Amino acid sequence: MEPDLFTAAAEDRQEKDPTGSPLAVRMRPRTLDEVVGQQHLLKPGSPLRRLVGEGQGGPAGPSSVILWGPPGTGKTTLAYVVSKATNKRFVELSAITAGVKEVRAVIDGARRATGGFGKETVLFLDEIHRFSKAQQDSLLPAVENRWVTLIAATTENPYFSVISPLLSRSLLLTLEPLTDDDVRGLLRRALSDARGLGGAVTLPEDAEDHLLRIAGGDARRALTALEAAAGAALDQGEAEIRLTTLEETVDRAAVTYDRDGDQHYDVASALIKSIRGSDVDAALHYLARMIEAGEDPRFIARRLMISASEDIGLADPNALQIAVSAAQAVALIGFPEAALTLSHATIALALAPKSNAATTAIGAAMEDVRKGLAGPVPAHLRDGHYKGAAKLGHAQGYVYPHDLPEGIAPQQYAPDALKDREYYTPTRHGAEARYADAVEWTRTHLGRRR
Repeated sequence: MEPDLFTAAAEDRQEKDPTGSPLAVRMRPRTLDEVVGQQHLLKPGSPLRRLVGEGQGGPAGPSSVILWGPPGTGKTTLAYVVSKATNKRFVELSAITAGVKEVRAVIDGARRATGGFGKETVLFLDEIHRFSKAQQDSLLPAVENRWVTLIAATTENPYFSVISPLLSRSLLLTLEPLTDDDVRGLLRRALSDARGLGGAVTLPEDAEDHLLRIAGGDARRALTALEAAAGAALDQGEAEIRLTTLEETVDRAAVTYDRDGDQHYDVASALIKSIRGSDVDAALHYLARMIEAGEDPRFIARRLMISASEDIGLADPNALQIAVSAAQAVALIGFPEAALTLSHATIALALAPKSNAATTAIGAAMEDVRKGLAGPVPAHLRDGHYKGAAKLGHAQGYVYPHDLPEGIAPQQYAPDALKDREYYTPTRHGAEARYADAVEWTRTHLGRRR
């Protein structure tokens, strides 16, 4: 909707006395050059640069764009920068409160502004995924005829939440999660900038690290927590935001955990050893510590996949499938929902029957290879598909197992030096019991049991 007199007055007061606004609002970039992160979207000639009037224009006008990314990555910020930097008419709607009636009113206003004053309109539509198909359809004529230039923001996958005709008429720009360095730079700017805290407080390294973990790559969350902690420190007459003050303010204890140091490996080791020891409660404790400390969920998922083969193996053949599925899900959804998937996999692995037979089997086989116990492949197993192979005796005498009633041929498969070697020693734990029976049966029918 168009800004009314009350909105304009509020914005005027905000500019004159910015302290009345939240820190995250006060620290919004005023130009694209002040934007933290997303540099892949801000190169010269990019759609966002063209939206703010950079470039030559002409017959190739700026395209409508859909901004897709996690919360706190700057979707609203980019729209705000466009609204301040462009000389176009800028209108903002939220899909939470707006409907078809409001969309049509904006479009009608855009057509009048274009026809009467030659003024182009930029429409920022937040949370577009909340619009129904019919509501999104109402945007199509305006976008197609360029009565408005649409900037739509969504946290949901637009291939599922935005109708195809609208996607085809817009450029999809994907925002990446902010790195710790991105958020750290933003925090330090907020501490020193006159629009922010203006040097009223300092943030020591341990408190800054905890703040970064709390933020989880969300700039808005980081600034909100910083503002709350700064207010608490100043109320106590302190010029430094101590770690204890930050913990009390955000009601979240700092976890002793260094993602690049000993704690990273110690806690990960404890997680795996607790799973190996079938202590599901201890495993969940260490998983929670890693999650709360901001550990990369993909690292945790990789450790679970290794554990599934190293410590469970064929005692529960489904364990590896669960771990792999968890890793795929984690890569798609990320935190915070990934915590549920990691919990699911950790519980399943901890309670699964255990066997390291697959681990010791490949270890023993590789050790023999390293010692030089290899030898030539038996002649009857060699490739016989090329001309002259028969003259060399290759593939001669090979018995095809499928031709035999029991489907197993009593012939030598291993090289001579290893023909009596047995690497796999299955347990009787869980599903591996049936593999133990199968091993005994096959070795007997291969003539390796007397």
